[in-house]
Amino acid sequence: MPHRTIKRMEPPFTAAPEAPIYRQLCERIAALIHAGALHRGDRLPSVRQMAQQQGVSLSTVLQAYRELEAQRLVEARPRSGYFVAAMPPPPRRRPALALAVPEITRPPAESQAVGVTSLVERVMGAASDPSIVSFGAACPGGDLFPTDKLRRAMARAMQRHQASLARYPFTPGVAPLREAVARRALGMGCSLDPAQILVTNGCLESISLCLRAVTQPGDVVALESPTYFGLLQILESLHLRALEIPTHPRTGLSLPALELALDTQPVKALLTVPTLSNPLGATMPLTARRALVQLARARQLPIIEDVLYNELHERAECRRALKSFDTTGQVMLCGSFSKTLAPGLRLGWVEAGRWSAPVRRLKSALSGGHTELIEHAMTEALNQPGLEQALRQLRATIGHRIQQARRLIGASFPPGTRVTSPEGGFILWLELPAGLSAVELFEAALREDICIAPGPMFSTSQRYDHCVRLGLGRGWGPAEQQALQRVGELARRMLDRARPGLDGEALQRAA
Repeated sequence: MPHRTIKRMEPPFTAAPEAPIYRQLCERIAALIHAGALHRGDRLPSVRQMAQQQGVSLSTVLQAYRELEAQRLVEARPRSGYFVAAMPPPPRRRPALALAVPEITRPPAESQAVGVTSLVERVMGAASDPSIVSFGAACPGGDLFPTDKLRRAMARAMQRHQASLARYPFTPGVAPLREAVARRALGMGCSLDPAQILVTNGCLESISLCLRAVTQPGDVVALESPTYFGLLQILESLHLRALEIPTHPRTGLSLPALELALDTQPVKALLTVPTLSNPLGATMPLTARRALVQLARARQLPIIEDVLYNELHERAECRRALKSFDTTGQVMLCGSFSKTLAPGLRLGWVEAGRWSAPVRRLKSALSGGHTELIEHAMTEALNQPGLEQALRQLRATIGHRIQQARRLIGASFPPGTRVTSPEGGFILWLELPAGLSAVELFEAALREDICIAPGPMFSTSQRYDHCVRLGLGRGWGPAEQQALQRVGELARRMLDRARPGLDGEALQRAA
């Protein structure tokens, strides 16, 4: 059946101040698709035609079309333009009552010594067992990445730079990779000098180097609560104390709570993940990011910013880093491409602002340089054509997976279970009804060869013993979906034993 060509969209587009222009254009077209005004197979106006019609720039229209493509509402056809997708998904709906989002966290008011290694090692040992269906690790699987392109990148690096195998590598890393990192950072609103970028053995090493540069053993470091257990392990290894700051599952770190902590505690640094924090998936609004940088500048507080997940956020404006607001070098930017491109290469990077020189000296003393060949392979992968399209496809794939998992949780887990609804990434945080122990649920699931990550891994306290993190990056077939349903069934049985005589409605009220 021949497709229709939509020549004009009326009325002309006008921007409102509360949302970016491209976002408003995207939402308007999406509404027309969901309402049936635009049919499957319809050809949208060209980028130039749409820009002229709506009085906006070409880049604004292109960004809107790419966002619609990421939502699987439109598809780009080579040399033909953009078309309404053959089977557009239904519009995203607000979570049902049974899937309410957890409330803001309430961690201890005082800093704590860190001791999470034992539980983490047990969970990660199970998560790495190929015979176990694992939701325990926040690691993406090979099915999410263009492995053929990565293989070709490795082959080109070997052909062009095989002489590097006979050279001893030195910091800060090969110049072409640092230049490629600087180009990618433009997407986060950051203009970085490649000469100030340092290549590392992954994002965790970047963070560790930054902490070493600005703290001494016994110092207090503020961070989100709950937080990624890997960050707690770093604090533990450096003999630092963790001060957990209340965090909202949608909007992230509470700035009033942080300011109070700075007034009452000897905080030496802030370690934060403003975009898609792990494990909550929270994203800090841009106004709060600007205010946080201003607060840090006024208090002379070093900020260590983890941007590992930024490129997985569904909205381009939310990929903007704290560093983009920094004019004094107060923010130390740490990242890698292990969640978005090549987990196996294990390369990270850091731009440490005012502390670039001591961080570079620490890197040279502690681990030195890397295999240049691997750095050249990463450069090839970052510079290959089609990377942006691959990222859009990755975001669409994991977004669909997250929504499927939330539906399974709503159908399988006990009434009263709360679950996050992140705008990107492949992590969900569950708050189970009172009376359920996440560690006991972990043990029960492990006996059936299923691994989950219990909440106590993500805090210095036991306040999250009723919470679970689910990592959905390692595959999503029938086995994984059945395993997730089974975890829900186990949780229901455990709650029934803990609360005999309560029906489902009563359980929900009690939770």
